[in-house]
Amino acid sequence: MMCISTLAAGSPPANAGLWGLFTQSFDVFTVLLLVGSLVAVTIIVRCMLDVRESRILPEVSVNRLTDLARAGREEDLRAFVRTDESFPSRVLREVLAAGRRDRESIRETAEIAASDECSRWFRAIEPLNIIGNLGPLIGLAGTVWGMIIAFTSLGESGGQAGPTDLSLGISKALFHTLLGLTLAIPCLLVFGFYRSIVDRICTRGMVVCTQLVDLLPADGTKGPSESELKPAAREKAHA
Repeated sequence: MMCISTLAAGSPPANAGLWGLFTQSFDVFTVLLLVGSLVAVTIIVRCMLDVRESRILPEVSVNRLTDLARAGREEDLRAFVRTDESFPSRVLREVLAAGRRDRESIRETAEIAASDECSRWFRAIEPLNIIGNLGPLIGLAGTVWGMIIAFTSLGESGGQAGPTDLSLGISKALFHTLLGLTLAIPCLLVFGFYRSIVDRICTRGMVVCTQLVDLLPADGTKGPSESELKPAAREKAHA
């Protein structure tokens, strides 16, 4: 990047390049923005690794849970959800730990567990939103502080500061705003992108959990089959 401002005489300040402005503008606000950038990069890499449907809602886990629930193999189901960390397994882990109750209580437990699981994934990307909103504010604070210093120096010199001092001082102050925007734009873009992904996956996960919970018997017993109901009805009629 070339000089941000040029002098009236046509010669740029010696250290007005991007790196020169960075070194001359290095202060507590720059440190905060750099730390925010490192944290943001870490979160983005983590999102790329974790926020995926194949990790949150893998088809292998969903199929295995469905087969075990339909077959009524409760012990195998408990053993599987104890080690599996997929969305439906974590929800069923809470449901099975709560014990068998009536159908309404089972569904209520599943809804609470599914809501907590959705919140867990939204919390994983929320720091990007916080950093993206704080970045410009920190940059603006650094700009205001730089302008205060520049005009304080102008006042101390009795208003004799030349164009070089003013242009370089103001450009150094505005450099904090540039850093803040450079931090905020990618953070908010990535946050919006992954928020839609998390919303889509969690919505599907709640549907899958509802289907799995409906396969679980309530009160520790299964409902009577049709073949068992017919003889009972005949005996009642004869009586």
